[in-house]
Amino acid sequence: MSATAPRTLVLGAGIVGTAAVWDLVRRGHDVTVADQSPDAVAAAASLGAEAVAVDVTDRSAVERVGAGHDVMISAVPYRYGVLLAEAAIAARTHYLDFGGNPTVVTQQLALDGAARDAGVAVIPDCGLAPGLANALAEDLIAAADDGPIDSVQMRVGALPARNTGALGYQLAFSPGGLINEYAEPCEVIEAGVATTVQPLSRFETVEWDGWGPLEAFATAGGTSSMCTIHAGRVDRLEYKTLRYPGHGRIFRALLDLGMFGERPWNVAGVEIAPRAVLVEALTRHLPAGGPDVVLVRVWIEQQGHLRGVQIVDEHDGRFSALARTTAFPATALADLVARRQIEVRGAVAMHHAVPGSALRREMESVGVVATPWPADGPTTMP
Repeated sequence: MSATAPRTLVLGAGIVGTAAVWDLVRRGHDVTVADQSPDAVAAAASLGAEAVAVDVTDRSAVERVGAGHDVMISAVPYRYGVLLAEAAIAARTHYLDFGGNPTVVTQQLALDGAARDAGVAVIPDCGLAPGLANALAEDLIAAADDGPIDSVQMRVGALPARNTGALGYQLAFSPGGLINEYAEPCEVIEAGVATTVQPLSRFETVEWDGWGPLEAFATAGGTSSMCTIHAGRVDRLEYKTLRYPGHGRIFRALLDLGMFGERPWNVAGVEIAPRAVLVEALTRHLPAGGPDVVLVRVWIEQQGHLRGVQIVDEHDGRFSALARTTAFPATALADLVARRQIEVRGAVAMHHAVPGSALRREMESVGVVATPWPADGPTTMP
């Protein structure tokens, strides 16, 4: 590894990739950014990175570019996650991505032996949720008294600053990723046992000063590997997405109508995949680029006491709140790994690679601050 400035490769120069480049340059890394879009690469390169063109579906090309870098961060769609992790292992480069798809993450974690043999770390789920929210939850669990924990709860939402339109939503990333969260089974712990529940279920109302009332509902990927790890000690564990009221029930209706399906329907002799139509409609008609807010609330309940933290982060004039809170946990961890301030090898999710306390300190340097919740400290449950 580098004795001076770490060398970091960022794959993908979209909204999150560009935010990652900015923070890595700020942290003193020599950054290479790779994308097939000349305009996207040029924009990221203007932040002080070297730009290259790479096809992320070409594993050998990714290996060649990755070789000689300390860390590779993938900011491309999750479906490439296994191929890119394998390429990073072959290049003997630490690998981080934003995860979010339980099937892909499970396959990446199965690379543990290969990553250890290569002396590198493969760390998926390094974004907002899964990622930062899970690390905060693990900190609360670690600080709990010995013995069973009644409940671990996570509520996370990325919202337009103003509720607008029938869906109360604006595009921040590809809508394909949004539909993935709404379509996959949701991992939870119930009565101490790891299980799954349907997405877009378990609706509840969440009061939040300045932003509520909001609705929360089950979505996929947010618990990362926590259910497997904590089954038996934790009685209940779940993750829910926060949205403006009405959003989730509209998407639940679309799910029930089969609009999330990826298998084509034959419509008047034409093969049409309903999910592709839905993604295209969302891309065409949802607003994008407006001011936004990210809300995070994580808490545990044990022996009648509740203790938690929360984050409120808004667009900073340079990057959206969602880009900030997605990219900066990964860049913080990349910096810690590349500078050997933490030692991790093998394949592990983010919340097992870095203590939440260390991640919180790193996030404070970019203005993402976790504060106690409830505001007056731990409370006794009624």
